[in-house]
Amino acid sequence: MKRDKIIYYIATGLLTLLMLFSVQMYFFNHAEVVEMFTKFGYPIYIIYPYGVAKLLGVIALWFVANRTIKEWAYAGFFFAFILAFFAHYMIGDGEQMGALIAMILLIVSYIFGKKI
Repeated sequence: MKRDKIIYYIATGLLTLLMLFSVQMYFFNHAEVVEMFTKFGYPIYIIYPYGVAKLLGVIALWFVANRTIKEWAYAGFFFAFILAFFAHYMIGDGEQMGALIAMILLIVSYIFGKKI
């Protein structure tokens, strides 16, 4: 049981750091994110709401006791990482490993969160 908690907290902590890095890019390095979203063919007006959604997802993983909301946060991150992986893959910029690492951390966090 103690091992499961340690794995859960490490995976969730690393995932949180990755998401907070992403959020700070959306808010404080907006020009680079606009360029990336333009390459993807995404509208740039979703950058700030997407950053807020990621921040709310991280808050839900750590501070919300309601299991349904946590499940929705995990589901939201799952779809975001799948779409990010294929978006990076399709434009061929070689940045899909970040999404793959995030997906692995998400799955580990989810599985070990269920065990504890």
